[in-house]
Amino acid sequence: MDKPIPLCGEHHIPKEWRLTAFEYMEDGIAIRVPNIFAWVCPSDGEASFTPDTTDEIIGTVRDLVQIAKRARQRRSVLTEYVVAVG
Repeated sequence: MDKPIPLCGEHHIPKEWRLTAFEYMEDGIAIRVPNIFAWVCPSDGEASFTPDTTDEIIGTVRDLVQIAKRARQRRSVLTEYVVAVG
C-alpha cells in the first residue's frame, strides 16, 4: 500500500492492516463475514473497511438477510449456515 497508515480517531494510534470479521444483526438474523482485510485499531479492534470492500459487504449482507428471512418464513429447521466461496 502506498497510502499513509490511518490513525484511530479515538486512540490516536496507527491502525493495522489485517484480517478481521464484519458482523451485522437485523430482525434477529445474525450475519458474520470473517477474514476481511481492513484497517483495525489495535486498542479496541474497531475496523475501517475500504470503499470497495464496503460495497461488497453491503451487497453480500443484503443477499444473506433475504435468504435467511425466506428460510424463517418457511419455518426451516436449518437455522445456521456456513457458506464459503473459494
